[in-house]
Amino acid sequence: MKFIALFLLGLSFFVFSFNSTEKSVASPEWSIQAGSGIKFSKLTFQKAIKQAKATGKLIFIDVHTSWCGPCKEMAKTTFTDSEVGNVFNQRFINLKIDAEEDADGPMISKAYTVTAYPTLLFINGEGKMVKKLVGKQSKEKLLAAVSTIK
Repeated sequence: MKFIALFLLGLSFFVFSFNSTEKSVASPEWSIQAGSGIKFSKLTFQKAIKQAKATGKLIFIDVHTSWCGPCKEMAKTTFTDSEVGNVFNQRFINLKIDAEEDADGPMISKAYTVTAYPTLLFINGEGKMVKKLVGKQSKEKLLAAVSTIK
């Protein structure tokens, strides 16, 4: 048991030490490189609300956990797609929030009734939820869903 804990601790150190300087708010191993898809901001939720009010954009939040397999798959596939990135980077303020580890995680989960992962939230500048998607989304399903958001 101690060996497993030490192994996981060592693995965590390795992952943290070899990440790029562009880190997302949450899990560093999910950091998305510039130009390769959705660019997730390091803003807190409150700062994102202020920015949404100022710009008229919606906030897109990927609510995930470190242990969620479908969350990791989306981070590696859907979120890195250049077409998805073009749409999301132009239309939304993008946040990636770990429901268990990030400071805003528990509050976001409670306020928007997050009960499964991944949960994708679209929030306006008043903090009101405009759309909610639950579960893994393919590129096609995600783009179709956001095309209905005004």
